[in-house]
Amino acid sequence: MAWFLAIIPLGWLVGGLVNYLSDYLPVDRKLVLPYCLGCHKPIGLASSFILPRKCDNCARIPGLRAVIVHICYAILVLLLWRYPHPELGFILSLAVCIYFGIVIIIDFEHRLILHPVSVVGALLGLWAGTVLHGLVMTLMGGLAGFITMFLLYQGGRLFLRLLVRWRNYAGVDEALGFGDVILGGVIGLMLGWPGIVVGLVLAIIFAGVISLLYLIFLFISRRYRSNVTIAYGPYLVASAFFLLFLKDFLARLF
Repeated sequence: MAWFLAIIPLGWLVGGLVNYLSDYLPVDRKLVLPYCLGCHKPIGLASSFILPRKCDNCARIPGLRAVIVHICYAILVLLLWRYPHPELGFILSLAVCIYFGIVIIIDFEHRLILHPVSVVGALLGLWAGTVLHGLVMTLMGGLAGFITMFLLYQGGRLFLRLLVRWRNYAGVDEALGFGDVILGGVIGLMLGWPGIVVGLVLAIIFAGVISLLYLIFLFISRRYRSNVTIAYGPYLVASAFFLLFLKDFLARLF
């Protein structure tokens, strides 16, 4: 029972770390003391890492995302501790999941995958991949993921230029950014070769299904726009998370 009482607060603090990095890295591109995103007044570490609360100066209330992340990581850390990955162990698994959370939140909210975050992800991917697959297969997976996403990136840019030229579609954003290309390499390091092939296919399936549901929701709610863009990075992360953690976990349950 003692470990349970210790792990839940640890997970809550980890959620606070993910919230903090997701809030300030896209804006400041460096580590800073927490401040209100509304009025830029200091708010203290406790408000970022322990309990999100209303700003005393401008009365800005943190979004629901902050609380959801706290709760999700409290549960996730408990599960990682209770059912550790047999090869990655608790610490490395937790580091990978922190990286995954930061990528998902920043890409969803800012359509951005930061290069410093990708560098940290590449180091984690090289470490985790080497443990799981050995150095050679890890590097092959990283190269395959990078090249595949780069080809998709260039193909998307070409397709967009053709649309602009033939149909005069102005103001349409690119489907993929170069950050997605780098993320493909990072995911490739984690999944190795040929695991990255399965990872990319699964990411495409996730993206297709969820994007379709999202577009249907926008259409029903009459908020659909022809130039709506959808972040692709979270689907790569979801695919990698499933293959690294959930696949074996579900196999043990069923």
